[in-house]
Amino acid sequence: MRRRVLILGGTGEAVDLARLLESRAEFDVITSLAGRTRRPAAVPGRVRTGGFGGVEGLTAYLAAEQLDVVVDATHPYAATISNHARLACDVAGVPRVQLWRPGWSPVDGDEWIGVPRLDAAADAVADAKLSADGCVFLSTGVRDVQVFSRLREVRFLVRLVDAPHTPLPLSKRELIVDRGPFAIENERALFREHGVELLVSKNSGGEATYSKLVAARELRVPVVMVDRPDPEPGARAQTAEEAFRWLARTG
Repeated sequence: MRRRVLILGGTGEAVDLARLLESRAEFDVITSLAGRTRRPAAVPGRVRTGGFGGVEGLTAYLAAEQLDVVVDATHPYAATISNHARLACDVAGVPRVQLWRPGWSPVDGDEWIGVPRLDAAADAVADAKLSADGCVFLSTGVRDVQVFSRLREVRFLVRLVDAPHTPLPLSKRELIVDRGPFAIENERALFREHGVELLVSKNSGGEATYSKLVAARELRVPVVMVDRPDPEPGARAQTAEEAFRWLARTG
């Protein structure tokens, strides 16, 4: 019998895993996307979009679809859905693995200001010594912009995957709508063109947006780096290939 796998997606690793599983006859795969991105990357196989309705809704979905295993390959900062996945799988008795890609680590030449939360990142921006023409490159995602709205004298450069539905709540801002991966030379040019003097980022890990950190290092731009939430307890894999091997072992 084919094993029914639910991938909670939203990352490149989720797409990579879906591609690996789609080519294997022993797996029947559904990838679930939250639906926050209007132009998600193409995912092989069956895809569902939207939330589940909390722990109870996800538990009911696991039973209704007769799912055998769950791979949580959501974004490292999607702490709520990861928590719901663990609780629902515990209730339903469904095995679960979290595809938790490694975070970035500073290297020689980096000037990172580590902060535990986004409100602390806003405090760090408020304390920064910016020039009259300098700006802050905000690359944390649209849902986090509100935290910085109190900084009315700071000029922000905001890059988002999708154009926002409503104007950003920032007094001084420039908006770029684009999707990674980003070439290092383009990031370097972006920093120079907009006068970026501080970068604010989450420690998402992965290759798609790492080039902004390279540009910051080369141009001696400090980085306010927001710590990751802790992963959920349980099995973890760092890559799609590792998650695939875990699925093969737990068959």
